[in-house]
Amino acid sequence: MTATPTASTFGPVDVSVIAFEGNRFNGDVAPALAELQENGTVRIIDLTFITKDAAGDVAVIELADSGISEAFERITQSEFDLLSADDLSALAEDLDANSSAMVVVWENTWAARLATALRDSHAEVAVLERVPRETVMAAFAALDQK
Repeated sequence: MTATPTASTFGPVDVSVIAFEGNRFNGDVAPALAELQENGTVRIIDLTFITKDAAGDVAVIELADSGISEAFERITQSEFDLLSADDLSALAEDLDANSSAMVVVWENTWAARLATALRDSHAEVAVLERVPRETVMAAFAALDQK
């Protein structure tokens, strides 16, 4: 695990909303998240669960609530929360009925050194986009056809 972060050494931070159709969240992602944190790839900053029933009623489940905390207790060393109740409500609006989502905020500790060097050089990332999986898969398929 990396040392306690400071404002000047903190890496880039991402928010990811991972949806589970039909409220079928079972905790199987916990070991993968724990591994990423243990090997220093990310630092979990905030982790919350949102559920929406068939009628559209929303429940926000904090990690300390029973039933979820056991699977995720190894990765919850959060020192501060970045998501407010309003943030979570806004995310819940986009959630389909009868589904759930894990909302995770993590520091990309793997990129902290580069982020510090960029800040020290008075540079900033102008564009950062994730290439959709379908695009990557299409590129692999095109390679296979050559």
